[in-house]
Amino acid sequence: MSVTRNEQDSMGTMRVPAAALYGAQTARAQENFPISGLLFPRPFLRALGMIKEHAAQVNRELGLLEQRQAMAIMDAAEEMVIGDLDDHFPLDIFQTGSGTSTNMNANEVIANRACQLLGEDLGNRSVHPNDHVNYGQSSNDVIPTTMHLAAAVEIKQSLLPALGELCKVLGEKARQFDDIVTIGRTHLQDATPIRLGQVFGGYFRQVSLVINELERTLDGLCELPLGGTAVGTGLNTHPEFAQRVIAGLAEVTGLPLREAKDHFAAQAGKEQVVAASGALKTSAVALFKIANDIRFLASGPRCGLGELQLPAVQPGSSIMPGKVNPVMAESLMQVCAQVIGNDATITLGGLAGNFELNVMMPVMTYNLLQSIELLTNAVEQFNVRCLHGLEANRQRCEALIEESLAMCTALAPVIGYDRAAAIAKQAHATGQTVREVALAEQVLPEEELGRLLDPRPMTEPGIPGKTR
Repeated sequence: MSVTRNEQDSMGTMRVPAAALYGAQTARAQENFPISGLLFPRPFLRALGMIKEHAAQVNRELGLLEQRQAMAIMDAAEEMVIGDLDDHFPLDIFQTGSGTSTNMNANEVIANRACQLLGEDLGNRSVHPNDHVNYGQSSNDVIPTTMHLAAAVEIKQSLLPALGELCKVLGEKARQFDDIVTIGRTHLQDATPIRLGQVFGGYFRQVSLVINELERTLDGLCELPLGGTAVGTGLNTHPEFAQRVIAGLAEVTGLPLREAKDHFAAQAGKEQVVAASGALKTSAVALFKIANDIRFLASGPRCGLGELQLPAVQPGSSIMPGKVNPVMAESLMQVCAQVIGNDATITLGGLAGNFELNVMMPVMTYNLLQSIELLTNAVEQFNVRCLHGLEANRQRCEALIEESLAMCTALAPVIGYDRAAAIAKQAHATGQTVREVALAEQVLPEEELGRLLDPRPMTEPGIPGKTR
């Protein structure tokens, strides 16, 4: 049998592993919630450690904690920040909706580690999880603050740089492909000519817009509920506590963090989290479209569209030798589907603001941080392993243009819609090109016909044969 020790809480005694830094409340939660095996991720634990560290510092400055206790708490919390204590956070995300179990997990771990640093036995409570580590705090303001802080840091430091790099490469491809004219498509059918650079310029703009949306929601996440304690009134916390702690967090993260204007709204409602998830969903929708387009444009290599050539990153089949699949696009698309599903859970979680507290914060937190991480990683890999090596098949693009029945669109302003449609129908029926039918029918002089059917001018505004 493993060696254990006794730990106390307000309900009595619990046995915990002798080497564990957590205490009785964490042990009770372990017994209550063996649900999924899904744990709070590293960004959340890092943010929670930061809050505990700065809380101890401010409470020391306010004369509310003794110097020796506060310094030990700060040292222990810093170990939590850098990840040294992660093994002592075993709790499932499907737990109490306030996240109280995990807040107490942190309080117990930091308190016991502080006792160790002071040369004292685990569980002796010379540094107390509630009276000292949690001083001036409640799970009801700490957990939503941690949720906001962790998500804001990850969006700012990870996702936005990844999307920015993607945007840069899409812009480079737009310039590289700008002289290549290909066929546009609407309803999956041939449409009028378009430059491949214009296509990638559209992708560039889509990503630029989702970056702007994420930056707007980032501002909302930077408003923190800390200081409201149990229901938003701030009972049992110093009036300067939240402002000082948040100022310290802002300094170390570089984020424009600020105290909530209304603590009752900040703790009862989770609209900023729902909005952030919505921006992640919007990002996923745009990225899915881009990845799917590139996947189709690269289909082939001989019997598909074949306008793009993907870099080969791995064999595509266990049975078909030489086959190469669009695996990076498929990976990104699957991530986008997961992010959209996560948003549904977060939206439902946002509905669970019952009176003065939302009670689905752990699962909202997990899904939000997972969406950020998945998008960051998938975008980085798609960028490096797909977009960087992406090439255009110029010959294929030019061949498709000439074969397209939509070329007759440029004839319509000169010869009329009905006559142009008849030419398109005849070309389709005979397998000829629009140019070949129009020449045979002598609808226009050859020189004028050549000018009207030049695809490059069709990619700019104007009326063929009338204005340019």
